[in-house]
Amino acid sequence: MVGGWPGEIAVAERRSVRIAEYFESLTDPRRREVTYPLVNIVVMALCAAPGGADDFVAIADWAREKKQWLAKCLDMSSGVPSHDRFNAVFAALNPAEFEKYLLSWIAALHEATSGQVIAIDGKTLRRSFDAASSKAAIHMVSAWATANHISLGQVATDEKSNEITAIPKLLKILEIQGCLVTIDAAGCQREIARRVVEQGGDYVFTVKRNQRKLHDAIRDFFDQHLEDDCRSIPCRRHTSREKGHGRRDERYYYLAASPTTFP
Repeated sequence: MVGGWPGEIAVAERRSVRIAEYFESLTDPRRREVTYPLVNIVVMALCAAPGGADDFVAIADWAREKKQWLAKCLDMSSGVPSHDRFNAVFAALNPAEFEKYLLSWIAALHEATSGQVIAIDGKTLRRSFDAASSKAAIHMVSAWATANHISLGQVATDEKSNEITAIPKLLKILEIQGCLVTIDAAGCQREIARRVVEQGGDYVFTVKRNQRKLHDAIRDFFDQHLEDDCRSIPCRRHTSREKGHGRRDERYYYLAASPTTFP
């Protein structure tokens, strides 16, 4: 199922991606006189993580090794904090506030252009079930920029059934102007479609039997028109052929205008 505003093209203006600019308003939780500027700590951590630094010891080691490079954009006169200092500062930050600025920066890295595909999907995190407290496994709904290979945001839910309420929350924090949003059958809801269009995006939803009337209407429509190879209606086609995992897949796509009689 495809929807949106046909023919409307929106191109995002190129924005700065300097980390310091996006975190300059982040609240510093430290009350005493500080030795290391908060922006330095954030920039070091965000630059170290893509380089494989997966804990505060590794972040501090990376920053010391790259001190001269960091000095090109930061005031490094105070040096590099210890791993304990990194730990203490990040533990004291307001998570929601930090997430807001982080997502804003990530969105700037992802230059949203007309037709860019953003895939929204939900996955249950492995080994997240807490047997001791019988707490359910964590289910995460995330948005992925397929061309740039960047995660644009994520929202945690207790169960897969809560994806319907999590997806609107995720869309709210995303910049989807001019983008194509794809969602599986769990997200095939009128409210979600409306929100995508209101934010200037288009959508492609999977339709299954959780939307029985719509599913049957689409099936019956194509059953009827495929009998004459869609000669009686405007219809675009595409075929893909892929090999992998020991099999060969052929997929046939048919795109036609939605009839006014659809549910």
